[in-house]
Amino acid sequence: MAEEYLRIPKIDAIPSAQQFTSLIEPKNVPAVFHGCINHWKAFSNWNPSTGGLDYLKELAGSSTVEVMLSRSAPVFYGDIRNHERVQLPFATFIGHCKDYSLQSKVGHIPCSSEEKPLPETFETEEDSLLVGDASCQIYLAQVPIMNIEKEERVQLGVLIEDIQTPQFLETKTLSSINLWMNSAQTRSSTHYDPHHNLLCVVAGSKQVDLWPPSSSPFLYPMQLYGEASNHSAVPIDKVDLSVHPRAEHSKKYSQRVILHAGDALFIPEGWFHQVDSENLTVAVNFWWQSEMMSGMLEHMDSYYLRRILKRLTDKEMNQMLCKSSPCVNNKLSHEPSGGNTLHDLEPCVLRSLHELVSIVHEHVNAADLRSAVGSSADVEKTSHKKTVTSELYQLEDDPVASILWALEPLNLQKMFLAMVDHFPRTLEALVLHLVSPVGAEVLTRKFEEMDQLINEENRNEFYKAFYGVFDDQFAVMDVLLNGKESFSCQAFKNVLDKFLGVKVQ
Repeated sequence: MAEEYLRIPKIDAIPSAQQFTSLIEPKNVPAVFHGCINHWKAFSNWNPSTGGLDYLKELAGSSTVEVMLSRSAPVFYGDIRNHERVQLPFATFIGHCKDYSLQSKVGHIPCSSEEKPLPETFETEEDSLLVGDASCQIYLAQVPIMNIEKEERVQLGVLIEDIQTPQFLETKTLSSINLWMNSAQTRSSTHYDPHHNLLCVVAGSKQVDLWPPSSSPFLYPMQLYGEASNHSAVPIDKVDLSVHPRAEHSKKYSQRVILHAGDALFIPEGWFHQVDSENLTVAVNFWWQSEMMSGMLEHMDSYYLRRILKRLTDKEMNQMLCKSSPCVNNKLSHEPSGGNTLHDLEPCVLRSLHELVSIVHEHVNAADLRSAVGSSADVEKTSHKKTVTSELYQLEDDPVASILWALEPLNLQKMFLAMVDHFPRTLEALVLHLVSPVGAEVLTRKFEEMDQLINEENRNEFYKAFYGVFDDQFAVMDVLLNGKESFSCQAFKNVLDKFLGVKVQ
């Protein structure tokens, strides 16, 4: 379920340029504008049901356009490995649409690319595209009506007279305006755009599923260095959870909007979207660069990149520690109470101590450790065998970290003080040899929480007692800091994988 502040509003009153720039655009949340382009000439002149196809053919039929040819239709994947770009007279494409419309009216069954493959070659055989069900496999996608950076690529500039830049975009520097048109039903693969986008439906209808940029881990973005880096690697027509297990949760974060003729949808940069278009749908979109990107100074790129990666890493670390704490004492005191005897410990703390002693006994081979924590016998002379700390990064995989995480900070403090008095060698073995990277992160976080709850004098007394157990206090600090850094490094690798599609061994 999307967070409330990410819910997509549906707006009937078209905003002014000032309202859009100050109230809508900065939120970076999509918005639907009903009836936004009803006043366009295109709205009435391009409608296929009222002669719009003939109008478009007469107006721009002599133009040559680039169509997307897909063997996976009706799904059109953005990766060039899955489609070709083919030059075609616009008049041929319009004839295409008219034939499909006629076939639909007489009950023609929609095509299947598996049943009737395209002809091997058609470079000069324009009419071959009109044979059988091949029409289902071509899509007029992103054909420039206006392009500031690449004027030579504008193919349908003549259509500019029939559209009008919406009032709320009049202060924007548009980078391009494009035509999107399909004869049969089409589906675009899930992707995001590096520009703000206003998608306007002139005729037909579109269903758009949207995900915020924060959902990218569930959508498996393609490698950042790849040709289709802004596309999801998850096939929308055949999701394999054994390959993309996180995709199972993607629907929780998606929102769906239905756009009818006259409606417009603002899609902010970075929002993933997947579009289903009905038969004979015509749309125009406007792209412009966000103020955030246009205002970002190049010499600051490295700094912002580090800040963003650090923030994502911190968030990933918190998610790696996401687990409920069953043994929390809500009555937090700002000072420790009671003594350090085992009898002073609360039942859940005593149980945690018993579990830790058992784990140390099992893994460190402390021969004389007592199985019953109820005894106050000292185990100073217990010998132990050094073991290599496990490289564990997930809380649920580490019994030691799970026990520590479940304890409220002041209860953890009491348990450690009891171990200092009664089981100092066990505490030493626990920290030096059984605290994994996730355990080091948990333990130091608990210490930070504890520091906020007690005064400076009691803090100093606790750390003096705790570190006094170890022959080399600096070695203990190294163990904990190295563990924390290892945990952070794994979280960073997860971020590179989830958000950038980069796997680091």
